[in-house]
Amino acid sequence: MSVQAIDQVALLPAYLAAVTAVAAFVTDLVVPGRRGPVLSVAALGTVATAVAAGIVGAGPRRGTFCTAGGVLPGGVHVGTSCSYVADHTGALVAVAFCAVALAVLGLSVPALRARVAPSGEYTFLVLASLTGGVVLGYSRDLITLVIALETLTLPLYVLVGLRRRTRADDVRGPRDAAAGSVTFFAVSVVSTAVTLLGAALLYGLTGAVHLDRLAAALAHRDDLRHVPLTAAAVLLILVGLAFKVAAVPFHGWAPATYDGAPLPVAAYLSTASKLGGIVALLYVGVDALRPWLDVAGPLFAVLAVATMTVGNLTALRQVRMVRLLAFSSVAQAGYLIAPLGALAAPAGREPAALRVIVAGTLGYTIFYLLLELGAFAGVVALRGADGGGELAEYRGVGRARPVVGAALALALVGLAGLPPGLAGLFAKVTVVRATLAGGAAWLAVVIGLNAVVGLAYYLRVVVQLYRPGEPAPAPRVPVTVGVVLAAVTAAAVVVGFAPQLVLDAAALF
Repeated sequence: MSVQAIDQVALLPAYLAAVTAVAAFVTDLVVPGRRGPVLSVAALGTVATAVAAGIVGAGPRRGTFCTAGGVLPGGVHVGTSCSYVADHTGALVAVAFCAVALAVLGLSVPALRARVAPSGEYTFLVLASLTGGVVLGYSRDLITLVIALETLTLPLYVLVGLRRRTRADDVRGPRDAAAGSVTFFAVSVVSTAVTLLGAALLYGLTGAVHLDRLAAALAHRDDLRHVPLTAAAVLLILVGLAFKVAAVPFHGWAPATYDGAPLPVAAYLSTASKLGGIVALLYVGVDALRPWLDVAGPLFAVLAVATMTVGNLTALRQVRMVRLLAFSSVAQAGYLIAPLGALAAPAGREPAALRVIVAGTLGYTIFYLLLELGAFAGVVALRGADGGGELAEYRGVGRARPVVGAALALALVGLAGLPPGLAGLFAKVTVVRATLAGGAAWLAVVIGLNAVVGLAYYLRVVVQLYRPGEPAPAPRVPVTVGVVLAAVTAAAVVVGFAPQLVLDAAALF
């Protein structure tokens, strides 16, 4: 029996993320009730994880938990495959997750100060989810990928429902948090079961779980083309993963869950969950299932069109801020998947076009993360530990709080894809360019039409911010919230003027 060598250096970012989660929890036990030490330990550990991921990723490709080459069923010869690979791609994903987690921890100060959630458990759950995201970036087999994705998602069920009453009459918050948590859990369980069923069928058909071995088996076994179960397995695993990005028709959990959760948790859901879902779809849909892109491509196209259209049309009717951002997030998921929809065209499956499509998908994801965090940071700065509230409650706050109002308006305009939100404008250009490179001009037209629809509700909020009227009293902005808002706004401005920074990073994927 062969013994697998374990590369401890490759595993260092995952170790640091897990140790940080435990350290934050232990810190809360040592100094109970003190948020400062807990958040400080969490922030330092998260930064250390990102630094370690960057250093390891800058070096040579390192693999661990590797299996020697052999022959798969059907006589397909394969080389050595690793379940965990530390490379530039994994480093990029790990750093992105760390950045999101660090921002969300900063936004959590008002909620923790108001005792909306216990600081120790709350921080531990955020960092446990971060550990899953870090491992996801390095996953190179279906088993590790699904476990990492569930580690990313499982703490979120508790975080959504981890909302105490802050006042004697505050009944709505905990009630809606529990309902959102149960909805999220129920739909997620179904999606996980569908994903696992697809993975099990693929393993039964090919005898492989490693992504590169799945690609080899599907490429060299023509007999699988005549087995309908193969197409069913491909569709099942992709449909299950589509839940993570709240793609239609798997989006029903998002509005209730976002609106019931504390604002920082909603911010984490709308960013980290999207990032995890897109990474999983790229790894499985493009790497493992590359020989079957003629099957996966049309599914991506249908999901993209349905998601952006339903998300935008439903967002037009929303009167609550977080629900509007939730349906906006659904629509943005359609734009995230749209470049992959170009794989339905034969031109999109050419190597050069495929590189543009993958880079466009990841590039838009990075732009989206910055703008979405900016939008939620603005809402947290204006609302504190309260929920997002009604849109009518934001009347005139841009006049009363010009700096915060301008930052929130910039994020919303960026999500709409309009100047001066240049980051969002280049994001839309990136997606359209990727679809055109794949020969899917019709999909570019659909993106353009949906972007026009999206203008209506994004600009409605911006107009509300600057309408004449007496604004509702707003709490003092905590330092950490101000730092996060300033950081993500500055980053959005920088990448708006230098979008190549994002596109070059996405090209490493």
